[in-house]
Amino acid sequence: MRAAFPARRMRRLRRTPALRRLVAETRLSVDDLVAPLFVREGIDEPRPISSLPGVVQHTRESLRKEVAELADLGVPAVIIFGVPATKDAEGSGAWDPDGIVQVALRDLRDEVGDRLVLMADLCLDEYTDHGHCGVLRPDGTVDNDATLERYAAAAVAQAEAGADVVAPSGMMDGQVAAIRTGLDGAGHGETAILAYAAKYASALYGPFREAVDVTIAGGGDRKAYQQDPANRREALEEVRLDVAEGADLVMVKPALAYLDVIAAVRDRVDLPVAAYHVSGEYAMVAAAAERGWIDGDAVALEHLTAIRRAGADVILTYWARAVAEGLGS
Repeated sequence: MRAAFPARRMRRLRRTPALRRLVAETRLSVDDLVAPLFVREGIDEPRPISSLPGVVQHTRESLRKEVAELADLGVPAVIIFGVPATKDAEGSGAWDPDGIVQVALRDLRDEVGDRLVLMADLCLDEYTDHGHCGVLRPDGTVDNDATLERYAAAAVAQAEAGADVVAPSGMMDGQVAAIRTGLDGAGHGETAILAYAAKYASALYGPFREAVDVTIAGGGDRKAYQQDPANRREALEEVRLDVAEGADLVMVKPALAYLDVIAAVRDRVDLPVAAYHVSGEYAMVAAAAERGWIDGDAVALEHLTAIRRAGADVILTYWARAVAEGLGS
């Protein structure tokens, strides 16, 4: 009797859902996820973000409620982005003890204690009137070294307000070292740094900029300090530098268009690797699902699983709550 074709072995292990689950190489869990959340100063009720269906700008009170519910659902971490009532050229709300993120962090620490990791985005763009990630020189270019002083001050303010992790996203040279020095000097040696180590000058950030009310002055862009989407080796060098400066976790942003970068970073570093499934990546799926063109839940899970498969240990995603509630089950 002729033996069965060896290739049939592949199909045998796909025959039932239980078999497929048993031999799955990549597993996506709520434990892998961080929920990005927005809190806006001076509003009385949450405001929907039109280009991010299902996502809102929270009030302080609605943020407390949301984070408590996420903790109950088992989501292990959130990252907080602030939308201040006023902005200035320096971005001073980023380090003001009474700035919106700092007061929100204190609220959340009181609400959830240590049940959930509190991360804070650390950048100036939400707070500057020109929309850049740093302070500007008279010629309109970003002053890298002057910006580092502000980043260190913001890190200390966030740590004192209760942040477990600060997440510098501005792609300034030397930002991790400056923040580590500032935190250690202020007695916050236990506060971790999630470095946006390979953040690309992507066209996928549009919905996020609506969410934080950011417009770059003069129709400009951030290509002078964020990475060129054409470059991969450069990303690995950026990651190497951030690790050497003391980063505790490193991140690639965006995620789906840069799976090769995530995989390369995973191969080269032993630190946890994060990836940000960004607003544009979320919005495209949400918009197509609203029109009935795709099964949004299935695509969301496929995307997040692909990011895990590429090597990300941690995924920042607007689907965190949905996954915790049993998305696609």
